[in-house]
Amino acid sequence: MAVPRQLPNVITVVRILVAPVFLAMLLVDAGADGALRWWAAALFIVAIATDGVDGWIARRNDIVTDLGKLLDPIADKVLTGFAFIGLSILGELPWWITIVVLIREIGITVYRFMVVSDHVLAAAWMGKLKTVAQSVALSLALLPLAPLVGEWIWWVNGVTMTIAVILTIASGIDYVISEVRGARRARGGS
Repeated sequence: MAVPRQLPNVITVVRILVAPVFLAMLLVDAGADGALRWWAAALFIVAIATDGVDGWIARRNDIVTDLGKLLDPIADKVLTGFAFIGLSILGELPWWITIVVLIREIGITVYRFMVVSDHVLAAAWMGKLKTVAQSVALSLALLPLAPLVGEWIWWVNGVTMTIAVILTIASGIDYVISEVRGARRARGGS
């Protein structure tokens, strides 16, 4: 059975549309550890997990598109960006972390749009690793696990978030270096 050519892109767009719903669920009861917090965390985890699903469907069925290469990282950034913002609004994550992450994410996204007529800047391996690290760190931060497993989970959250922030900065630097090198090669320089 043939897979519809736009299915991966539809999944990606759904992730973008889910992001404000997730944020509303997270904030509506001020982040209390009740049912809405659990549902918000579950919605985030399912939505961020579909990142692998849409890419897998596209690659497996040879229906990778430039639109998908452009939209997929944007969907990740919208979803994770809303999670960072929500956690900072709730006072559970310092704003400086959210600001550093958002500057990197918005900067790379703006750059992608600036060069889209020349080439599509697909996610690099470090960017993908950064997304996985952010996804794990945010999932742990969103899940109200402390009442169930104990306060030690805050230490785990801190370590995973630190790794995510370091990879966010490093992958941003990697993108810049790669693009500068690519521009030099295109001009014939070294």
